[in-house]
Amino acid sequence: MTATIGIQDAPPLRLIDRVNPVTKLAAAMLVTTPLLFTVDWVSAATALVIEVLLFTVAGVRLGMLVRRAWPILLAAPIAGISMLLYGRPSGEEYWSFWLARITDGSIELAIAVTIRVLAIGLPAVLLFLRVDPTELADGLAQVWRLPSRFVLGALAGARLVGLFIEDWHAMALSRRARGIGDTGALRRFATMAFALLVLAIRRGSKLATAMEARGFGSDRTRTWARESTVGGSDWVLIAIALAVAAAALGAAVWAGTFHPVWA
Repeated sequence: MTATIGIQDAPPLRLIDRVNPVTKLAAAMLVTTPLLFTVDWVSAATALVIEVLLFTVAGVRLGMLVRRAWPILLAAPIAGISMLLYGRPSGEEYWSFWLARITDGSIELAIAVTIRVLAIGLPAVLLFLRVDPTELADGLAQVWRLPSRFVLGALAGARLVGLFIEDWHAMALSRRARGIGDTGALRRFATMAFALLVLAIRRGSKLATAMEARGFGSDRTRTWARESTVGGSDWVLIAIALAVAAAALGAAVWAGTFHPVWA
């Protein structure tokens, strides 16, 4: 069971590693939320270019980016293709088949959506390359003042994620050893998923009972082994996030491409 999220195989990142995990979460929200207010390629492209430059300065390399963000890199063109074929038609039409139509408007929308998925997804992935779940829980409880019961439950769940993978591999090996895991892929998946669900419920019940017995359910007696604080680096990251969001929206307004989602 791993105690960290990506720390073992992720190299240190300049400046970012000194920031409180909750500040990283706030920065990701500040960068990505304004991008949800408009659907245009200028704001998304501006934010994406600035993000890539900032992460390059922080020490993120191309190989690390591909390994960590491949789901985002895969989802972005898929979202763009769907908009290309089924987006709102406008302007000149280039190709059509049944419900699918490629027009000037759908092409522009596809480009905007593709870039926007990257601009929204990459900060969330890269900012959390090296995050200790315990430090994140400390920040959520001490800095953001979230209920300790919720925070500790989420922390326990995060630490058990690694066990699910190990249990899945162990069940697969045991089934193969008994000669029942070589055929029927769909049936094997369903039975193993049900067994894993039962195992997770039992483990969760035992963990909840053990945590209650040790006083984890009481806020009055809750103390924290490590103090979670915010400093100058945290405020610098927040300022950078606000600047990126402002630059993206400002570029869209200046270029005349700002298109609110509610319009």
